[in-house]
Amino acid sequence: MQFVVSMVFATDQLSICIKILKRSYNLNYTFANYEQGSWQKVDQMKSWQEDHLNALLRMKDESELMTRLAHSARQMGFDYCAYGAQMPVPFICPTVTLINTYPASWKNRYAVQNYLEIDPIVAYGRRSCLPLVWSEQLFKDVPAFWDEAQSHGLKGGWSKSVRDAQGTLGMLSMARDGAAMGANEIFSKNARLSWLSDFAHVGMMQLLLPKLVPESQIILTDRELEVLRWTAEGKTAFEIGHILRVSERTINFHINNIVQKLGACNKTQAAVKAVTLGMLI
Repeated sequence: MQFVVSMVFATDQLSICIKILKRSYNLNYTFANYEQGSWQKVDQMKSWQEDHLNALLRMKDESELMTRLAHSARQMGFDYCAYGAQMPVPFICPTVTLINTYPASWKNRYAVQNYLEIDPIVAYGRRSCLPLVWSEQLFKDVPAFWDEAQSHGLKGGWSKSVRDAQGTLGMLSMARDGAAMGANEIFSKNARLSWLSDFAHVGMMQLLLPKLVPESQIILTDRELEVLRWTAEGKTAFEIGHILRVSERTINFHINNIVQKLGACNKTQAAVKAVTLGMLI
């Protein structure tokens, strides 16, 4: 029931992301369990994370990653798993990708009826990255949609979106043909589920972004980035040349290269693209 984004990482970039994932949730989880004296749970969590991260290094395509996510979903008491992402560009009608293990009948119905436009889970994920537990209240404005989803075996679920520095927005959802999550279950599973949403996003970005947003892989020189930053600040080629102590002609040379590399129509679109894709951070 959701949407997807992706971004490709070079081997060294992926290694950095994996290191970050190893740290994420571990610290808070460790302290929380230290107070309870549950060091065994901490070790189990770390081992579980390591298994997933080692598997990520071997993933060849998005279907293989979805198989891994679906397996994790079943281990945590869910029947189905879904990942969706929205690309940062183009700005009008951005590319949306959906990958899930939902029943074929529901996937077809969802696509034919264009339910992506009214899905309250998607709407929530676009405005907040906090975990979401599905409830009757969430679907109060689209009761017919909720009734249909339940009739296809989606009666309870959990979702969380991730927005990264490159402007991609992804969401992981777990669903089941059973009751909604209770307070105790939420408390016991939220750390793993939240970490898994980050894991899914990093993995999907590694596999999908180069195909869907090829300009995200473009490497700009230090000088081109410097010129682009000043362009994004609204400076003209003449003003940038004065700031950098080079000729206006040299600045225009760099701008033309940037526009060509990013597949932009002009320097304004190039600057907007670069900002959106996190190139100027």
